[in-house]
Amino acid sequence: MYEAVVDTPLGIACIRGSEKGITEIRVSDDPSLKRTIPDELRTVCTQLQEYFEGSRKIFEVPLQPGGTPFQKKVWEALLEIPYGKRISYMDLAKKLGDPKAIRAVAGANAKNPVWILIPCHRVVGTDGSLTGYAGGLHRKKWLLNHESPSGQTILFS
Repeated sequence: MYEAVVDTPLGIACIRGSEKGITEIRVSDDPSLKRTIPDELRTVCTQLQEYFEGSRKIFEVPLQPGGTPFQKKVWEALLEIPYGKRISYMDLAKKLGDPKAIRAVAGANAKNPVWILIPCHRVVGTDGSLTGYAGGLHRKKWLLNHESPSGQTILFS
């Protein structure tokens, strides 16, 4: 298992994974973390940089997040949400076949271990409001505005 630590506009990304896939990306505000990029994680670091620069909308790296079968099912559904689009927690629960599972879907969303690559930030409240984000609502707001189709429109102030 390798770890990369890189700067992003939203904080320091700590990336863990191997040749088989990325297992975790989390964001930190700890300035003491040593920046490093092992060769095995260079591709994901480059793709994250391209995403933040606005030139990448789809990630092309293997993922291997650890979780329960239900969590993995939710995360697979998150991967189907296109760049620049949003879905509500209710719509996600319906898509997975059980509208009553909205809290379980939200819980799985909150436990997403692969920040940005599995786009849990694209899930909003039924009324379109920003709700819950493990990385902080300020980061969710930034990501949604970054992915805004016009590139100029501020969706959330």
